[in-house]
Amino acid sequence: MKTQVAIIGAGPAGLLLGHVLRAEGIDCVVIERQTPDYVLGRIRAGVLEQGIVGMMARLGLDDRLKAEGLPHDGFNLADGERLIRIDVAALTGQQVVVYGQTEITRDLMDAAAARDLEVIYGADDVALHDIEGDAPFVTYVAHGKPQRIDARFIVGCDGFHGPSRQAIPASVARHFERVYPFGWLGILAEVPPCNHELIYANHERGFALASMRSATRSRYYIDVPLSERIEDWSDDRVWDELAIRLGPEAAARMTRGPSIEKSIAPLRSYVFEPMRHGSLLLCGDAAHIVPPTGAKGLNLAASDVHYAGEALVRWFRAGDGDSVADYSDKALARVWKSERFSWSLTKLMHRFPDDGPFERRMQLAELDYIASSVAAQTSIAENYVGLPV
Repeated sequence: MKTQVAIIGAGPAGLLLGHVLRAEGIDCVVIERQTPDYVLGRIRAGVLEQGIVGMMARLGLDDRLKAEGLPHDGFNLADGERLIRIDVAALTGQQVVVYGQTEITRDLMDAAAARDLEVIYGADDVALHDIEGDAPFVTYVAHGKPQRIDARFIVGCDGFHGPSRQAIPASVARHFERVYPFGWLGILAEVPPCNHELIYANHERGFALASMRSATRSRYYIDVPLSERIEDWSDDRVWDELAIRLGPEAAARMTRGPSIEKSIAPLRSYVFEPMRHGSLLLCGDAAHIVPPTGAKGLNLAASDVHYAGEALVRWFRAGDGDSVADYSDKALARVWKSERFSWSLTKLMHRFPDDGPFERRMQLAELDYIASSVAAQTSIAENYVGLPV
């Protein structure tokens, strides 16, 4: 098989890029190791910046997003006693939208056939070849038979553990990483949220987050040591801990119910440079990971797709090689700013094992400053709603 662009990974980044390219008349094929049901079964973030909301609108794929998405004008920080509301709309003139990553993926999947976007599922043993030349190709196994796709460019949207990043020679690779000493224990339940906007809480017992997927489905998190086992956390124990950490105001409005999903996810900050090598471009988790504090993972992937799509369209339409050459620098400039915001919010809202009374006082002083400073709130709001692409 021959195509102009081979995309590795059919998560939201790969499918979004496929739609962007097909809308411009560029041939592409998306290759995915898992099944569609497996891809849709991943429980991920749900706070969307205007960047990805605008991309879905321009692609004509935002009908459900407009009908079911929950626009939010702000969010809250809590210090165990009070809620500090960050009025994003008043401070930036923009909103964020709560709409699950699973739903974005479903919308992109459902529209693939109409846009003549070919997606190959169940592709095993995916490997990238000749990425330093002008004729790279991808091999894989489907139904027990070896397959090959020749392309002009390959874009790796295959996540942290995929083969794309590993295809870049170690001699040019640079890794930047911070592994955090805790994970997020998340619970999903068919109950109304305790607040109409998100609450990020810093309590002396640890971090908590009150979030939602819809008006009737809530997503809550607490941080726990990496040594914790999910089997040791009954639903009642999770709800009890949430009630303490979120504070009395949120706890009074919290509706308890049985979990429909419960898991512990480790946290890390990670950036890989460069995001382009030869004819290979990286997007999303293949190149960077952010802790979920601040909800930047999916949104960063979407900004990568914006830059990659723009570069590839210019190359195929006008032979503009500079656009592809500049992709990594442009994408990384935004990546590092989002990494900074996610890292700083994680430091502010979590208790680290080595923290003592001094560090705790610093966190409380910072939260108190934020509560009284329009300038501090504006900075947070600008980053939360999404920096310009």
